[in-house]
Amino acid sequence: MLAAAVPTRIARPPLLPHRRRGTGCPCAASAAAAPPAARALGLRAAAALGLRAGGATASRAATLTALHAALLAALLAALPVSARAQALTVSAASSLTEPLREIGRRFEAARPGVAVRFNFASSGVLVQQIIQGAPADVFVAADQETMARGIGQKVLDAATRRDFAGNSLVMVTPARDAAAQAALADLGRAGVKRVAVGKPATAPVGRYAQQALAAANLWAALEPKIVYADNARQVLDYVARGEVDAGFVYRTDAALAADRVRVALTVAGHEPIRYPAAVVADSRQPALAREFHAFLFGAEAQAILARFGFRAP
Repeated sequence: MLAAAVPTRIARPPLLPHRRRGTGCPCAASAAAAPPAARALGLRAAAALGLRAGGATASRAATLTALHAALLAALLAALPVSARAQALTVSAASSLTEPLREIGRRFEAARPGVAVRFNFASSGVLVQQIIQGAPADVFVAADQETMARGIGQKVLDAATRRDFAGNSLVMVTPARDAAAQAALADLGRAGVKRVAVGKPATAPVGRYAQQALAAANLWAALEPKIVYADNARQVLDYVARGEVDAGFVYRTDAALAADRVRVALTVAGHEPIRYPAAVVADSRQPALAREFHAFLFGAEAQAILARFGFRAP
């Protein structure tokens, strides 16, 4: 039975009992070691939370938890700026997950003190997050339309928009399927019950598939069979598990599951697949964001992309 992807549930570790009188309390130890400015901030936070001297009780556990957070924030605020890592947030299309993680590690290795954090999802979801104010420094989309929307909303720096990679659209079927489809028209057979496609409104891979099927005059006829997915990776998962008869993904995604899916054909009839990157207009690290943006076009990053099957734009 087809099921939407559900995040893995992670069990929470048990909370440590809060010890009396401060000597064994983690927050007390931190407070004792804190610089005077931090301790002052922590005391003001405690006063604001209404704590009085004395041991902790169960009824005040929530207040003490808030105090821990206040003390941690005070300690971080007291650290010199040079002691904190420069955090760079990159919001990128999910099909770039593997190469961008490696590119990020290479970027960090050459820049001690820099930490690159990634937010992977469908391009449409990511640009909407940025429009709504989510923090990001660099945006990488899997299509031109989504990038144009971000630029139109003034949340991306138009001067930095540039294509850095390309891809292909393929139709895949379960590897164990003996009666696999070999052409788009085969999807109309009675034996084909379900076809996975990314949501055209938010997932570029879905728009590319819709364009190709419309160009072949098949979209309207196949619509009752279509199972929509959030992104290309979810389409790939549906096909690999045999929950659909066919699906449309990027060639680079299909290569990651070569033992579980079969590439039936390379699909034509859609816009060229190019990945543009741009610096976010309200980046908190504009200089570092431009540096990472430029790194994407360098020989080292381009070699990584080629190794994962991406082509030049």
